[in-house]
Amino acid sequence: MNKTETNEPATDPLTAYGSNAFHLSRSQWIVVSLLSLAFVLLLPSYWKRLEKFEIEPDYRVPYELSNDYWFFERYATLAAARYETLVIGDSVVWGQYVTRQQTLTHYLNAQAGRERFANLGLDGAHPLALAGLLEYYGAAITGKNVLLLCNPLWMSSAKHDLQIEEEFRFNHPRLVPQFVPPILCYKEQISARLGVVVERNFAFNAWTSHLQMAYFEKSEVPAWTLEHPYENPLGVVTLKLPPSDNVLRHEPIPWTANGIKKQDFPFVQLESSLQWHAFQHLVEVLRQRGNNVVVMVGPLNEHMLTQPSVRAYNALRRDIANRLRALNVECRVPEALPSELYADASHPLSAGYELLARQLLEKNPALQGNNK
Repeated sequence: MNKTETNEPATDPLTAYGSNAFHLSRSQWIVVSLLSLAFVLLLPSYWKRLEKFEIEPDYRVPYELSNDYWFFERYATLAAARYETLVIGDSVVWGQYVTRQQTLTHYLNAQAGRERFANLGLDGAHPLALAGLLEYYGAAITGKNVLLLCNPLWMSSAKHDLQIEEEFRFNHPRLVPQFVPPILCYKEQISARLGVVVERNFAFNAWTSHLQMAYFEKSEVPAWTLEHPYENPLGVVTLKLPPSDNVLRHEPIPWTANGIKKQDFPFVQLESSLQWHAFQHLVEVLRQRGNNVVVMVGPLNEHMLTQPSVRAYNALRRDIANRLRALNVECRVPEALPSELYADASHPLSAGYELLARQLLEKNPALQGNNK
């Protein structure tokens, strides 16, 4: 029997089962891969040219960008190039109950007579988060004077210290150790934790998170389009960052006027404290990068504590100071401010920051002179 002849072309084994409109050769795939790699590697850096950002006096991170670590890295780079001393900490440094013209750094600059201090405070940045923030997004902070806040409030209970086993939604989970040491109250899935690790090591992933924070209401683009079906996603990318935050987050009145009762804080021991070990790691990271670190411990609002808590707090801060000094870290332990200058357990009001700034400059020669 003769074979039936057909006019059909021979089938390429690489495309026999393909459904694409066109196919790429191996060399074309290489070109596409290289272009894609260049896009991923270079776009985050080029974006900084498109999205203008300049630091103005008394600048602080916009509250809505508190979780935008790509932006924090950019801000830290500019601040390190401009200022002699960087003031780093949580919302006490950021200024929860004051405007940006009433923060600790504002009064430090006012009393120094020029702009020497930058506000690198970040809302909710407990030591475990702050250590991750500076380790992965603070590489530009090298060879600087650093005034670092140690807020004992994060060690005021096992819950604040993240020692509890029950799931607890805490601030900045993307900054804490994802695997080691284990944080038992952190119940995130393994896939999400791996995504965090990737984001820390690849600028493109951190940059896409920045776009979500700055332009897409903290949502991923597909989710945002579902909520805004008639809007063009490209249209909301205005390349205009939120302005430096100058909004009062809370009414600036003394804690006594809010009817807050005295608190009994069961402070944890430093030996078992996750937050303390993270703070030590943070200090070491900063010092390894050639920074001159001065630690300020507190001051908490002792007027709001019961007498047993006051005794426990005083013992804790003495222990913190002694351990830091044993490591040759300069440490300042300010006395409690007058009661009426606190808004809550740890946040001063404007006059409290002014008094604290005066005390720091008077008693800390390392903060008075030029950068080493």
